[in-house]
Amino acid sequence: MNIIEITRNLSDEVEKLPFSEPVTHVYNPLNYAREMQENYLNRFADRGAKILLLGMNPGPWGMAQTGVPFGEVGFVRDWLKLEGSVEKPVNEHPKRLIEGLECKRSEVSGARLWGWAKNRFEKPEAFFDRFFVWNYCPLSFMEESGRNRTPDKLPIDERTALFDVCDKALAQVVEALQVDWVVGVGAFAEKRAKLAIDSDIKFGRILHPSPASPKANAGWEEAIEAEFEAMGISLKS
Repeated sequence: MNIIEITRNLSDEVEKLPFSEPVTHVYNPLNYAREMQENYLNRFADRGAKILLLGMNPGPWGMAQTGVPFGEVGFVRDWLKLEGSVEKPVNEHPKRLIEGLECKRSEVSGARLWGWAKNRFEKPEAFFDRFFVWNYCPLSFMEESGRNRTPDKLPIDERTALFDVCDKALAQVVEALQVDWVVGVGAFAEKRAKLAIDSDIKFGRILHPSPASPKANAGWEEAIEAEFEAMGISLKS
């Protein structure tokens, strides 16, 4: 099974799952941003990368807008040079409008991750020869106020059903890409990877680039390069 098939199956499976209050809106960019997302996969998923960088789920101004993990609009458009139509999600939240590449908001986490990739590797192809970026969960959850709710904060029955689907897809992605490493961007992703994957690969973790993290705000690029070095992952070409 190739990564396009895996992603389409994942999208179909998560569409079937019910979610209750306080979640009132659920976005699935694998569906409404499919063209953009599959352009990302077609261009960058088959370059032989041996390290999978694993995020949690879409941010409202990143993947929710572009279909690309950590997909800050400026980097998706100007550095990755991706194009494609982005439709409207079912039941769009008035405070979380989907505008695709026309979105004026910037996602700090995505800008940090792709900014580091650009600074370190200069060209997208050089980055994707080494790394591929994937989100564990493809869904974005919002409360009535517009507040984001992360998957780990869902009720246990909803969380269990969702994680079963996402675990299966992650294991399939790892097999399809034949990576040697899965590196969680944050503790949640690392934990899920270790639970989902039953194969002889290596696991690691880097600091999440969230602006809510004082450590990330104090110098995220320097911090993760030290973490990669501690894992024994060389960033030299």
